[in-house]
Amino acid sequence: MKKLLVISSAPLIKIENDYFAYSPYEKEMQIWARHAKAIAFCCPIWDESRGLLNTPISFKIDTIIPLKEFDIKSISSLFKSIYFSILNCFIIFKAIKQADHIHLRCPGNIGLLAAIVQIFYPKKIKTAKYAGNWDSKSKQPWSYRLQKWILSNTFLTKNMQVLVYGKWENQSKNIKPFFTATYSKSEIQNSEFRIQKLAFKEEVKFLFVGTLSPGKQPLYVLELINQLVKKGYNATVNFYGEGNQRTALEEYIHTNNLENRAVLKGNQTKDEVEKAYKNSHFLMLPSKSEGWPKVIAEAMFWNCLPIATKISCVPYMLDYGHRGILLEENLDKDVLQIQNILKDENKFQTMCQKAQVWSREYTLEFFEAEIKKLLL
Repeated sequence: MKKLLVISSAPLIKIENDYFAYSPYEKEMQIWARHAKAIAFCCPIWDESRGLLNTPISFKIDTIIPLKEFDIKSISSLFKSIYFSILNCFIIFKAIKQADHIHLRCPGNIGLLAAIVQIFYPKKIKTAKYAGNWDSKSKQPWSYRLQKWILSNTFLTKNMQVLVYGKWENQSKNIKPFFTATYSKSEIQNSEFRIQKLAFKEEVKFLFVGTLSPGKQPLYVLELINQLVKKGYNATVNFYGEGNQRTALEEYIHTNNLENRAVLKGNQTKDEVEKAYKNSHFLMLPSKSEGWPKVIAEAMFWNCLPIATKISCVPYMLDYGHRGILLEENLDKDVLQIQNILKDENKFQTMCQKAQVWSREYTLEFFEAEIKKLLL
């Protein structure tokens, strides 16, 4: 087993004498820690949660190496960012010397620095998890494009496997398609392989799970529901999540008399969201950017058919329209796509079954086995 060093922009949060981390991140790091001799973190340290959904660190951390956060928002912050970048590089150089396996979490400012520093350690064994959109055709910040170029350049980057979401053509040999997982084999065995039985003519139930922010486009969900209602469908939607677009959603609901059609549930527990998956026909996620959207895989797991934008690895997840609906982001065209499914319940059932079979391959056990291979 190896000494593992995780370099990330994701913070550890110190409250009194305890450390916390973003909940999904902590859950994944549990798995990495189980298969390492010791685990160290090189990352920013916060003294408060700042609204982040966090959970206590449940595994032993050998060493914590603090880094300085930075962001370029003004001329004054530019000089501070240059200073912090240089300081962080020295810290990362020193930290890498003490580790056997280097694990980078990208994209991000610190991920970029680590991607540059690792070039000088060609013999060290390394992995990088690129949690953003790997699609080379997508519009992304220059720093993200630079990270992707460095990581995939096998002349600069040696001894590294780069874990990316989805399968992409014409990739360098160190790029490894990867995934994430939520459910275990036991949850599959103890859950019903459910077939949707509610007739569309009675009610069509839609669901949105995510941040109520412009990037997730929850307003577009309401526009779709409004058009379906106008065309005579008994369509309803529940929103799970919070964000700065709540007021805009409330105003749209009131203006278009959708009070009986749309409900803002706010942040809810995992169990409540799971119930929502089970009791809904469709999940809507018209995001502008994603990595591996777990809510899509989770919805598919519970036989809730995804309706999502053609971003990142989503087309791959939905088998290019055979396991869900790919939005065009044109209101008339997208309403027509949904109508076509609502008119053919046999097609809907078939797509749901394909989606459920596919999603249930990606269990926590499979995820852990793949991580274990990386650390051997």
